[in-house]
Amino acid sequence: MSHYNSPLTTVIFVFLKHLNSVSETCQLVSDTGVVKAGKSTTDLFILGILAGAYVAFAAAGSTMAAFHLLANHETFGLGRCIAGIIFPCGLILVMLAGSELFTGNTMMLLPLTQRRISLFAMLRNWFIVYAGNFVGAVFVAFLVCQSGQLNSGDHLLGGMTVKIAAMKCNLTFIQAFLLGILCNWLVCLAIWMAMSAKDITGKILAIFFPIWLFVTSGYEHSIANMYYIPAGLFAAQSSSWLESAQTITHPEVLASLTWTTFFTANLLPVTLGNIVGGGVLVALVYGYVCRKTK
Repeated sequence: MSHYNSPLTTVIFVFLKHLNSVSETCQLVSDTGVVKAGKSTTDLFILGILAGAYVAFAAAGSTMAAFHLLANHETFGLGRCIAGIIFPCGLILVMLAGSELFTGNTMMLLPLTQRRISLFAMLRNWFIVYAGNFVGAVFVAFLVCQSGQLNSGDHLLGGMTVKIAAMKCNLTFIQAFLLGILCNWLVCLAIWMAMSAKDITGKILAIFFPIWLFVTSGYEHSIANMYYIPAGLFAAQSSSWLESAQTITHPEVLASLTWTTFFTANLLPVTLGNIVGGGVLVALVYGYVCRKTK
């Protein structure tokens, strides 16, 4: 039997029929950006809160799944891998349930360069959604800490929550910026491919693998960090969780965990990197290629 008639070829052919072309996806991303630019302030803020919460759920779940592995340097990579398997649930919720995520909205640079939306409309969207994401993520972080769930593993989950936050605040500005680029390059590729898929199964698969890759690699996502670092700051107020963190973290690393370093040493550079990674390296690059092929 010819390989052209093989079952594998048939499956691939059927799968490709359920995908938009690159140019069709580019148009869809641009159209979506135009719609986002026109949403009301209230809708953007509420949907931003939901997206922040969804990402926070994923961050909390991935930490719970992997904290024992992450605490041991010999199993640290495996822990990252396990955390990466759980974390895509956050973006799946964002995409399929419907909400507004700042890191995905960096692709609004595409309709901006096409002169379909104004700079003010894009920045307005970014500011409102970013604020909503912050509220949603920090709210979940607060609830998780207040629930006592961080007592899991004889307080080790609480200690690991503090350690993760401290390590993120211990990055240099350039490190955080570059890790932010790498992260949102993959996140926006996941969103781009999910928008290319025409069915739910395809969208979930498109999201899963790039997000798994970014978490396993240890890149930096600004909205996820709105959970990780506040959760660590809240957890550090507990003597038992802080004591647990001190057994697995160098004191100088823990000393870098403050609200000031959260905003200046992590959130600012990571956010700027996310804009470059998603807005430039995905939206503008594909927008340029599609324009050249017309």
